Amino acid sequence: MSTSATPGFAGAGKADAQTELASLGDELAVLQEQLFAQGRVGGSRRLLLVLQGMDTSGKGATVEHVLGMVNPMGVRYHAFTRPTIEEREHHFLWRVVRRLPPPGIIGVFDRSHYEDVLVVRVHQLVPPEQWATRYDAINRFEARLSTTTKVVKCFLHISAEEQRKRLRARLANPEKWWKYQPGDLNEHVRWHEYQLAYADVLHRCNAEAAPWYVVPADRKWYRNWAVTRILVEQLRTLGLVWPAPSGWDPKTECARLRELAV
Repeated sequence: MSTSATPGFAGAGKADAQTELASLGDELAVLQEQLFAQGRVGGSRRLLLVLQGMDTSGKGATVEHVLGMVNPMGVRYHAFTRPTIEEREHHFLWRVVRRLPPPGIIGVFDRSHYEDVLVVRVHQLVPPEQWATRYDAINRFEARLSTTTKVVKCFLHISAEEQRKRLRARLANPEKWWKYQPGDLNEHVRWHEYQLAYADVLHRCNAEAAPWYVVPADRKWYRNWAVTRILVEQLRTLGLVWPAPSGWDPKTECARLRELAV
């Protein structure tokens, strides 16, 4: 799929996408609040959004522009970086399990357990026979997780040319220097290796209960629209409604409140 494609979008361009995004954002906010409300009264449902992609693909920006449209009380965000010494002493999924969202919450992973078959593979941090077993471990983990959690995995797909363009933009703007690391170019040199690793991830860990969505991300406006639409569609499948009162009656409480009027 072309990294600049806009599948599913029927509008004319960025302006139309922003108009649709506002409407989708309103629905997303309601669905998120219903999910949160059900969690407060004992509901068990939750959603995990996994964002993967090359550097500059827009994982953080997606969180800002998409999840920024909902109540932050109902969102738990975690960015996975290089494992700590403690984390390296455990199974590779240990640090992931600790960050799973509780009931009623939308959890967001900026990078995830997939780093252990991406970065680890490309940089040969462990022998091939070790990382190769992790696909099955991930599939088993996500199968168990999907019994309680709606798992939404988005691969933000950009081109090498677009990444170079965004890196140049960072270097040209002092306000963006904090986002840049010299190692970013070292990773870019390994572009082909990462594409092969991602291809295996998308093929081998694409179960029906936890499928991958490949989101063309060269156009930032389309990326934001697409991820928002995916979240709305997946939350709709949960059949969310506002919780009914439990152990009290609204009419009775209104009458009590009137009696307190001065």
